[in-house]
Amino acid sequence: MKCLPSSKIPLAHGTVLHDWHAEILAIRAFNRFLVQECADLAAAGMRSSTFIRRREDVEKTSAEYQPFAIQEDVKIHMYCSEAPCGDASMELVMEAQEDATPWPVSTSLGENSAENTHISVPVNLRGRSNFSLLGHVRLKPSRPDAPPTLSRSCTDKLALAQTTSLLSSLTSLLITPRSAYLSTLILPASQHVPAAITRAFSPSGRMSALTPSTVAKWEPQGYNFHPFKVETVDREFAYSRRCIHHQKPIPSNLSAVYFPHFQETLIGGVLQGRKQFDPRGASKLCRKSMWKAVADVAAFLAIPALVEATKGPRYEDVKAGDLLVGRREVEEVVKGKYGPLKGWVRNEGDGEFGLD
Repeated sequence: MKCLPSSKIPLAHGTVLHDWHAEILAIRAFNRFLVQECADLAAAGMRSSTFIRRREDVEKTSAEYQPFAIQEDVKIHMYCSEAPCGDASMELVMEAQEDATPWPVSTSLGENSAENTHISVPVNLRGRSNFSLLGHVRLKPSRPDAPPTLSRSCTDKLALAQTTSLLSSLTSLLITPRSAYLSTLILPASQHVPAAITRAFSPSGRMSALTPSTVAKWEPQGYNFHPFKVETVDREFAYSRRCIHHQKPIPSNLSAVYFPHFQETLIGGVLQGRKQFDPRGASKLCRKSMWKAVADVAAFLAIPALVEATKGPRYEDVKAGDLLVGRREVEEVVKGKYGPLKGWVRNEGDGEFGLD
């Protein structure tokens, strides 16, 4: 498993990652990199770096207040050696099965039906359950014998990022989301199923539920619907399942994170060598570390609204703050009853911790 079981979420206290699939770690590391760039600019008293810049006062509004922006000439690309788990890879999962009989929907986590919710879609649909149900939000992990989680698939999280940007809630307190959208998703040709990609991500697939009038309401806060392009390459990752024919691939519980400011090796959502719920095992990418990094930048900038927004006292208070109302409105539409990601259930229980 590379995500935290839902029964363990209340034990995390902000120091254990909920999801450490590769795509999610990459996005979290990207956010940590951007926050560090903000900290470096603030400390050096500089106006810009290669990747971000300070915004001019005339650019800021009450809705788009952030002091920093990603440079307009910066484009963000993501390479995945495997198709993201969830709806974008369902055809590949079916093709790889010796027995293509879909696993049943788990009733232990519940199911919505047209009779009780007026939404004809299952919730808590596990990764490989019911192959015939395409275009739906799915849970991790995909193995039927693994402890249940409420972490959404990488496909669903990437689809959501087309509306909320790649920025996390806390990073978007410092940086406007306007220029923070993924430009291109790059996959090996062997992992690209056009029908699945169109269904999962494109304006003509499930994201067609977003109307122009709805999206237009987000623009003053810097949000929009930015579909990314999907490109393919013939070259395979040297250690992909397709390139190690001489041995059976075995999933690893190790995760490696690298970017210019630090590198980490993680097991179970914490630093290798630490017990899972030991606070000393907190990754620089965990909720608590990210909150502290953003709060430190806000304190250095001494912008009263940002200082107030990041002081808590609890993590969930920061997430529920007035400055993030625009982002919450976008999520409510996208995950809501008539949104493209309807059936998304929040993974709650790890928001009551503070910075002490």
